[in-house]
Amino acid sequence: MDVLIHLFVGLHIIGIAALLGGFLTQMKAMGRGTARFSPAMLHGALTMLVTGAILVGLNQADDQPVDNIKIGVKLALLVVILGLVYVKRDDEQADKGLFGLVGLLTTANVFIAVLWT
Repeated sequence: MDVLIHLFVGLHIIGIAALLGGFLTQMKAMGRGTARFSPAMLHGALTMLVTGAILVGLNQADDQPVDNIKIGVKLALLVVILGLVYVKRDDEQADKGLFGLVGLLTTANVFIAVLWT
C-alpha cells in the first residue's frame, strides 16, 4: 500500500508543478497584461483533484489518520482554482487579478499541505 500511496503523491506533485509552473512561466506576460491560462494549468489542477481524492481514500483504507478539515480547505481552494482556469481557459488574455489569484491560491495550497500538521 505504501508504494501505491507514494506513486500517487508523486503524481500529485506533478499536477502541482504543471499548475504552478504554468503560472510562473507567464508572470512576465501577466505584467504586460497578455497572460492566459494554459492547458497545462487546467490539466495540472485536474490531476491534483483526482490524485488528491485517491490519496485520501488510500490513506483511509490503510488506517492512516486523515485531517478532514485540512483536506476540505485544500479542496475548496482547488475547486476555486479549477473553476477559474476552466471558465477562462479559452480567453486570449486573462485578467491580471484572476491570474494572480490562481497563483496565490495554488501557492497557499502548497503551504497548507506542507505546514498544516
